[in-house]
Amino acid sequence: MTTSTSCVYVTHLVAPKQGSTAAECEDAVAVLPGHPHDHMLREPFAAGVCDGATESALAKDWARLLSHAAAEHAMALPDVLAGGTAFEQFAASVVARWDPWLADYTLARQTEGRPLKWYEHTKLAEGAYATLLTVHVDPESGAHDGEAAPSWRWRAAALGDSCLFHLRDNQLIHAFPVSAVEEFGTTPDLFGSRNRDAALLADRTRFTGGNCRPGDRLLLMTDALAAWFMSAPDQAEAVGQLLEYAGPDDLDDFNNWLNGLRDSRQLRNDDVAFVRIDFEGR
Repeated sequence: MTTSTSCVYVTHLVAPKQGSTAAECEDAVAVLPGHPHDHMLREPFAAGVCDGATESALAKDWARLLSHAAAEHAMALPDVLAGGTAFEQFAASVVARWDPWLADYTLARQTEGRPLKWYEHTKLAEGAYATLLTVHVDPESGAHDGEAAPSWRWRAAALGDSCLFHLRDNQLIHAFPVSAVEEFGTTPDLFGSRNRDAALLADRTRFTGGNCRPGDRLLLMTDALAAWFMSAPDQAEAVGQLLEYAGPDDLDDFNNWLNGLRDSRQLRNDDVAFVRIDFEGR
């Protein structure tokens, strides 16, 4: 029997809306373990993708904290992506991180001679909000034609409209949690930094899973890019365009491509986070 070799490549690109800087971007991505994009990943890994709600204060900071916490929990306890008590415990623990982070932020502002204004205190009391998409991938192996066939099991959880797309032979076989472009709206479910009702957060979160084989891809996107992808008249062409961008060296070209879509009114002018997961093996 021949033992198969298999690996995964993970890369992510985050781009601000047209007219904004990277520092102002309210989308965030965390991938663990934190290897370079061209690393041949053979162990389990997790990713968190968040889209901060512009209407809330410190949305970009909450998106970064939440995406990292989600990836950390998914790595340590994959059952968090099965829902139930495990997800409730995650939700409670990440909300508990917010006030200590906010205390450090407030102190830093004072030290810099920029204390919070009264209206900032009012806004911060309402909390920060973001969508959340979390994925955990675990390598498996099974028998196929007398050889060990590489495969990977994945689980995902989503609160809001950041999306996962599973491609096989570059054809879409699964979209989650949004299945039709008409489902995108202006008021998606959000994960609030002061929402201590963990059971409610778990109830509003959707869960799914699947298996990947060599040649498959998982694409994770925040809502603006996901809506463009789902509304594309030629999905094969849309896949081809997305797959042009495979690493951080492509970020400038990725930004230019996004701006071209915005200029032609194909893409809403919003921040974009994109994670590409390529499964390879023989």
